[in-house]
Amino acid sequence: MATLIGESRAYLGIERNTTSHREKLLSALGAALAIVVVNWATQLSVQAGFINVGTSFFIIASMGASAVLLFAVPHGALSQPWQLVGGHLLSALIGVLCHRWIGIELIAAGAAVGLAVAGMYYLRCIHPPGGATALTAVTGGDAVYQLGFEFLLVPILTNVLLILMVALAFNGLFHWRRYPVHLGRRAKLSVSPEPVTREHEITQEDFAAAIQEQDSFVDITAEGLTELLELAKRHAERNITHPRSIVAGRCYSNGKLGKLWSVRQVVDESREPPPVRDRIIYKVLAGDGGYETGICLREEFRHWARFEVEFRNGHWIKAGESIDDVDEPVESRTTNAS
Repeated sequence: MATLIGESRAYLGIERNTTSHREKLLSALGAALAIVVVNWATQLSVQAGFINVGTSFFIIASMGASAVLLFAVPHGALSQPWQLVGGHLLSALIGVLCHRWIGIELIAAGAAVGLAVAGMYYLRCIHPPGGATALTAVTGGDAVYQLGFEFLLVPILTNVLLILMVALAFNGLFHWRRYPVHLGRRAKLSVSPEPVTREHEITQEDFAAAIQEQDSFVDITAEGLTELLELAKRHAERNITHPRSIVAGRCYSNGKLGKLWSVRQVVDESREPPPVRDRIIYKVLAGDGGYETGICLREEFRHWARFEVEFRNGHWIKAGESIDDVDEPVESRTTNAS
């Protein structure tokens, strides 16, 4: 029976929530406060004439979904400011255009949501509530249709800016809730660096403990993290040698994890004979020491570098290798992980 229950939970996606009761209650309080502030402030602005829009449509339902993300998952990639603002505004624009250009509401609704998803992908602002915003622009009725493109100003832009301000203020009251998430990353940089080498293998239990210690909802399971680690380790095993040559203009990675990871680009070289030794000038493009420049012997740089890398589709990958090259059936990955 226990096995059946466990399998059922896995298929249904019911995961153990390790966040504390304090964190759960704070998320609920922040979301409730945000909706109250957004609704009240938008109504007040319209009624006072600060926003000259003749409508009683002050707040849209998708703000409730945004509140869940900003206050329950403040560290999530889909909750960050650009995702919030860009996702809603782009989706609203697409929704209004679909309503105007497509006469059949059924088709317009589907087109609005589909195009909103595609647009958010390409503009790197995927925010799930944006789909609801696009749908509202098509199916919201006369109260929305009469606004036309002013729908992007009220209620969308005003709602978005207000809920963003509440999220910044509320999450900022608690040191473990960093929003935007980059604030937390910057704070961690001031901590003393980790040792270059580790003697212990990271386990699934370590991931689970780390998630629990973070005390914030994380939109990935411990199993998913360990699978990513296994794939990364297998990637590393493909090439454990240093580059044979260091070429100006190319980028190289030291292949480390976390705060120790770094990508450097060789921006200039000397290649002068003795007594002047062969030196190169590099710039840090990502990771530890970002945007710093330095100069060293070519051989020193070669020993620092693990492999040459290229920037593709928002990721640093080994040169000459496609992201698709690492895709393989889940069964194969599970076998290797075990």
